[in-house]
Amino acid sequence: MCTLVINRRPDHRWPLLIAANRDENTNRAWKAPDRHWPDRPEVVAGMDQLAGGTWLGVNDHGVISAVLNRKNSLGYDPRLRSRGELVLDALDHSDALDATHALLDLEPAAYRSFNLFVADNRDAWWIRSTGPDAPKVDAFEIPEGISMLTSMGLNNSKSLRTNHYLPIFREAPAPEPDKGEWATWERLMGAEEVPTGAGPEEAMFIRGDPGFGTTSSSLIAAEAPYQGKPRVIWRFSAKPDIENSFHMIDL
Repeated sequence: MCTLVINRRPDHRWPLLIAANRDENTNRAWKAPDRHWPDRPEVVAGMDQLAGGTWLGVNDHGVISAVLNRKNSLGYDPRLRSRGELVLDALDHSDALDATHALLDLEPAAYRSFNLFVADNRDAWWIRSTGPDAPKVDAFEIPEGISMLTSMGLNNSKSLRTNHYLPIFREAPAPEPDKGEWATWERLMGAEEVPTGAGPEEAMFIRGDPGFGTTSSSLIAAEAPYQGKPRVIWRFSAKPDIENSFHMIDL
């Protein structure tokens, strides 16, 4: 399962901070974030080379979106649409609220279950589908403060990873994007500490069994609204367990 940490601070210069780990089959080919789609020149995202979609992306309007599998739904089903298309659909919009309203009309029967995150420097939403048999998708506004989204949902107490790591993130000093200070969150995203009573799959960084693990990590900050192009910072690492492995993505 993947992990998304969200810090919402509406009155701050940087009202949205995000940390994201992608956990995936390690033999599933992918490309680092870039402008991979000629028909979507305003989108910067990682590319899943199997299905052509993405797990996380940003557009030139400052909209950020990510998709996570729900529990027991790992893998690609050729009979259904790729969940990675949902992120690209969200990034077709210039506003997170508009994107969320549009995605509420999608047909759950076309996708395996998912947790979709859509945000900008004003709003942040969690869109949930429990699978092809779900009557509809649901949307929930993400509260202020620090939240954690996993395959089990937002701030779900049944998630051992959430129970262990969410308090740690809430007590840790927040990143300072203006100063390039992300060290604490970088360290936490590479943490291999396993919660009591859990298996290695509940660590933040999953080294795990051969064939599955954490394949990349992202740290993103969105600046408060101002005249001109919204500023977003994206730091990326293909090996978040290695110190000083993060680098800036050109947006």
